[in-house]
Amino acid sequence: MGMAEDANKTIYVLHGPSLDLPGTCEPQTSGPTTLADVERLCAETAARFGLTSLYRQSNHEDGLMQSIHEASAGDVAGIVLNAGTYSRTSAALQDALVHSNIPMVEVRIGNTRGRDSFRHHTFTAKAAFASISGFGVDGYRLAITGLAAKLGAKAALQTDLSAQA
Repeated sequence: MGMAEDANKTIYVLHGPSLDLPGTCEPQTSGPTTLADVERLCAETAARFGLTSLYRQSNHEDGLMQSIHEASAGDVAGIVLNAGTYSRTSAALQDALVHSNIPMVEVRIGNTRGRDSFRHHTFTAKAAFASISGFGVDGYRLAITGLAAKLGAKAALQTDLSAQA
């Protein structure tokens, strides 16, 4: 699926419970980074690919569900999702993501495979075309880069270099 010139180039970056508290919630994993820092990183990365990123954070499952439905109704090109604890407890989020038909990358700040075994399974991963974990907040940059590739968007630098060849 390539990015048509008139296609919506908006991606949603959705943050789940407690992700409005980076630097205070598991600082050994997320470091001192704030949600504003994460959103700035996402905006800069998305812009490299000609994409616009919009952000939603909710400590409630219904808030995330509403954001997914909004994305689906708004013809959003893709979703980057860190559902936090809801990733492993919410079949409802999985269903909403599957029914949205929007390409989605799941992001986990910490390495979920290196923690308790109950953290290894996520419902949201089953709705994602890719999952990224263990890279800290840089996982958002990696997720947007992968999503852009899935959408057929090229980075401005890559476009400039290919034009010179």
